[in-house]
Amino acid sequence: MPLNNITDEQSSQAQMIESSSKTKEIIEDFNNGSSSSGVSEDEDLDFQQKSSANKNFKKMSIENGSDRHVSLPSQHHEKFLRNLFDSVLKNAIFDGTKRENRVLEWTDPEELQKILNMELKDDADTDETLLKLANETIKYSVKTGHPYFVNQLFSCVDPYGFAGQLITDALNPSVYTYEVSPVFILMEEIVLKEMRKIVGYHDGIGDGIFCPGGSIANGYAISCARYHAYPEMKNKGLHNLPRLVIFTSIDAHYSVKKLASFMGIGNDNVYLINTDEIGKMDMNHLESEILRAKNEGALPFMVSATAGTTVLGAFDPLEKIADLCEKYKIWMHVDAAWGGGALMSKKYKKLLKGIERSDSVTWNPHKMLACPQQCSTFLCRHEGILSECHSSNAAYLFQKDKFYDTKFDTGDKHIQCGRRADVYKFWYMWRAKGTKGFEKHIDSIFEKAEYFTDLVKKQEGFELVSPPECTNVCFWYIPKRLRNLPRDEHFVQELHKIAPKVKERMMKNGSMMITYQPLRTKPNFFRLVLQDSSLTHQDMMHFVNTIEKYSEEL
Repeated sequence: MPLNNITDEQSSQAQMIESSSKTKEIIEDFNNGSSSSGVSEDEDLDFQQKSSANKNFKKMSIENGSDRHVSLPSQHHEKFLRNLFDSVLKNAIFDGTKRENRVLEWTDPEELQKILNMELKDDADTDETLLKLANETIKYSVKTGHPYFVNQLFSCVDPYGFAGQLITDALNPSVYTYEVSPVFILMEEIVLKEMRKIVGYHDGIGDGIFCPGGSIANGYAISCARYHAYPEMKNKGLHNLPRLVIFTSIDAHYSVKKLASFMGIGNDNVYLINTDEIGKMDMNHLESEILRAKNEGALPFMVSATAGTTVLGAFDPLEKIADLCEKYKIWMHVDAAWGGGALMSKKYKKLLKGIERSDSVTWNPHKMLACPQQCSTFLCRHEGILSECHSSNAAYLFQKDKFYDTKFDTGDKHIQCGRRADVYKFWYMWRAKGTKGFEKHIDSIFEKAEYFTDLVKKQEGFELVSPPECTNVCFWYIPKRLRNLPRDEHFVQELHKIAPKVKERMMKNGSMMITYQPLRTKPNFFRLVLQDSSLTHQDMMHFVNTIEKYSEEL
């Protein structure tokens, strides 16, 4: 057909076919390691260089027999990764959270070492072996997302949190400068400001960071409080300072003493304050200890209150603590690692009334809000103090003559250098659920805790250790053989043995995991921790029945 006789429609179709064919040819050429036409001379040269590198990489892989030593995903890895991800979804995410499946496959340590064959080798494993190892790892690990894992102050597999963590693991960022983590740097500032608003700091003004766990967040509080009292210590150290004293309750998290020791203040200079029968800090004892420290010539510089103690879930009287801190000019920190999630609920935020008067707060979204491990924040009302306290201005990372605004290079205010993007999974969950969704979650788990508390009160043989304020419910189960005994030392010794034995049976059967502990003069008791909003009233009965069954079998 003469060229001038081709219709516009035929011409368009021909161009589409040619374009499609060329695109396919380019893709095939790239996969085969060769260049293509249809690009500029400079682009073509760049394409040729990249294609040549791709071809050389494949040639090198063939000659060496394997490309496993090269950390670059290729076509070879795609099938392996898809199979692995399918296995993770099936075995860990879905099957691992079904009520009819076990919480764990208990295996003694010596036997588990034989099953998993953890020894390292000179030669590489095949993909098939690696998939087998992955499946065995999932099989013999505790399924902490299982509804019947009520053992610690974390649980659940939130699908949106999991998705967010998957993205950051794929990107593998380090959140210290804007140039390498632009999205996550901006996201941190937005999320931290919103959290400060929820705490009650005016307009969210202040400072904050994501850090690896509540223990480290409490360490940041000690560091900032000490710097606030004595800024010169950053350069001169502790040598010219008076003896520094911290005050916290006897039921506070152990990290306060541990970090005080780590930072050179010393365990002996953490004065432990008595608590009442439900675990709240005693205000009279706190003030008397502050005065004792002052009379000894020491400097009382920080009170660490707790909003949701680890065992009993008690909330210290924050308003009264704030009054004392104002009176004696002491930094007020609130460890709300556990109970901070209640701030998201209009109904339950009253438990933390007075937190808005604090100088700093620890709040772990990976606890009550069920964000994946780890996601912990340190929030502070004093703007800029983290940089003042910790920055070292390393010229190879935090250069001041960059082409963008270097106020977004926030990494220098951390004691870490390399740092995970823990913000993203939390932000992603927040966008998926909304603030209202988090509120429903919090209201739901508190309602379950109240329902379970009523069950314990009504169920024969069950006794509360103390009335719970939070979603951890502490109780004893007294088997029939002990119920008519006098409550003497023998009774206490026998009751002390029940919880460990019940826990052993649960774990060996894989049916449930619930923790236990003593508390001062109290014998071992169970602590049911509720933070999974998928739990039902029927699940609450399951917990009661399981404990009763294993106890009566003893």
